[in-house]
Amino acid sequence: MVGVATAVLILAQAWLLSRGISSVFTTHRLDGIAGWCGLLAAVFGGRAGLAWLQESLAHRASASVKSQLRRDILSARLSRPTEATMPSGTLINVVTTGLDALDGYYSKYLPQLVLAVIVPVVLATAIGFEDITSLIIVVVTIPLIPIFMALIGWRTEAAVAKRFKVATRLANHFSDLVAGLPTLQVFGRARAQLEGLRRTEAANRDETMRTLRISFLSSFVLELLATLSVALVAVTIGFRVAAGGMDLRTSLFILILAPEVFLPVRQVGTLFHDAADGMAAAEVSFGLIESGRPVASTGDVEMPSPRNAPVVVSGLTHTYDGADRPAPDNLSLRIDPGHLVALAGHSGGGKTTTLSCLLGFIDPDAGSILVGDRELVGADESVWQAWRRQLAYVPQVPAMMAGTVAQNVRLGYPEAPDAVLRESLDRCGGASIPLDKRVDDDAEGLSAGERRRVALARALVRVEQAGAGLLVLDEPTAGLDATTEAAVLQAVRASGASVLVVTHRHNVLEAADTVVDLATGVAA
Repeated sequence: MVGVATAVLILAQAWLLSRGISSVFTTHRLDGIAGWCGLLAAVFGGRAGLAWLQESLAHRASASVKSQLRRDILSARLSRPTEATMPSGTLINVVTTGLDALDGYYSKYLPQLVLAVIVPVVLATAIGFEDITSLIIVVVTIPLIPIFMALIGWRTEAAVAKRFKVATRLANHFSDLVAGLPTLQVFGRARAQLEGLRRTEAANRDETMRTLRISFLSSFVLELLATLSVALVAVTIGFRVAAGGMDLRTSLFILILAPEVFLPVRQVGTLFHDAADGMAAAEVSFGLIESGRPVASTGDVEMPSPRNAPVVVSGLTHTYDGADRPAPDNLSLRIDPGHLVALAGHSGGGKTTTLSCLLGFIDPDAGSILVGDRELVGADESVWQAWRRQLAYVPQVPAMMAGTVAQNVRLGYPEAPDAVLRESLDRCGGASIPLDKRVDDDAEGLSAGERRRVALARALVRVEQAGAGLLVLDEPTAGLDATTEAAVLQAVRASGASVLVVTHRHNVLEAADTVVDLATGVAA
């Protein structure tokens, strides 16, 4: 509707200008000029209002699309948090500056594309009613702009895709340097990395300049084509007016409309470059979204609790890309309600991978995971979300957020009072850790042992306060002394939850009801 209204106002503007100017030259008087000016002012105001409305709607649509894409990307990434195909630097670059570039696509390129479809057709039709010769010139010349625009667009798309890869490499390089800066400082290699960073930055700058050169060249070509096309119309009209074959009003009407016919198409080519970065980021985003597990809109899913139903793993097999053998290979185990099952085996045998399959972070190549009568393998994300609500998980390197110890423990159950937090932390051997102790990014401020105790306390709070029925622990007592380890085992047993623990520790294996050795697949 905005495009049609814009075309109608352009026609009205051309009609008023041609009529007003021709009447002055015909009568040699300024009578009625105020009326013509008033009507023109109204048309200009209408066009300004339509431009504002179009931009407002476009920005609103752009904001909505970017917000939805970011939610979908995060949902896809959270459905497979162990997915390592996209580095964190790339993900951050895509979600922030990459998707911000979609503003050029949705707020400029797409609205202009709609105008380029509607406005030239309406205006060319109006020109045809006045003069067939001018219409023929417009019809013959206007396709040249899309043809050249497509040729340049293919080159631009390739250049932008390459620039996006270089920018992503720069983001990843910088992210890796920041993450490894303490180690580089210790070994005196921090300054040596400056040269590599400069080279990556220089490559990004060169690719950006190359893309800009293509953009400026394409704008020049499109402007030249549009100018020559309008000139053909103007020259033919000039000769015909001079020969007396066309009146002033008609010639002015066509001359005013001719540039407006080519302008929307020309602007599409110009704005394509504004949209190219956003489209490159969107292509990467769609690939990431498609890699996530789909969510079925079935509402809340009923999931049996591991407190009441056994968890049975049968024939679980997974092979990583590039690996020469599966790990785990045909693993079977059973976790009865309230039992503690330990996974043992050499490093690389598939213990952590088994936990990732059980949590839904990895899809196994074969096998079955049954909770009661509910099959998890092959289920959609809504089922896995319901299953994860039944779990409390402590990985090898527990995650911590910036804040206090209390805030990190309370992640297990946001409504837990301080007394519960204190009790859980004490039972995990963390009596010496104050709840108001400050924790910075990457758990700075906590030792490795304190980090595990806080994570274990958080898991206990989730079991005892939020009702989680299965504790999934990956080397929970590594780095803890024998006394603290015994306290942790006692607290885990007292929670009443079923437990699956990956461990190398002899005391944990002795305390387990069942030990499954991944090397032999035998449960003892």
